Amino acid sequence: MPFNSAGRAKIGSAAKLGRTKWAYAKYDFAVQGGAVGVISLTGDTIPAGAHILDCVVLVDTLNTSGGSATIALKVDDATLDAAVAYNAAPYNTTGPKKVDLTRAAAPVVPTAASVVTATVATAALTAGVFRVIVEYVEVA
Repeated sequence: MPFNSAGRAKIGSAAKLGRTKWAYAKYDFAVQGGAVGVISLTGDTIPAGAHILDCVVLVDTLNTSGGSATIALKVDDATLDAAVAYNAAPYNTTGPKKVDLTRAAAPVVPTAASVVTATVATAALTAGVFRVIVEYVEVA
């Protein structure tokens, strides 16, 4: 398997080999708080130029808010899930959920290396824990 200088396998090498990769991110109110604004989730960094193919949210603890908070998920400037109410799908029940970006949609490509971020708007979150799993591929 050919490797780039960072040691990561890429598609487009002379051998035409490659594979999808997975990034993991976590939001935990007890760790990151829930203030209105952009919250960097803890976890993996997705490289600039990666083609993001799919995304799943796993809700561990339901989000709560004293108002009508919304949550949007992004990697750099690439949207994984548009803003939705904190108590609407995919956040309204525990377990794994699909978001706006799926394999049926066109891949999104971040222009800079970035972690997954959650943009909280309208009102603050007051509780919640969820994980985000992102499938991507680097193209040489």
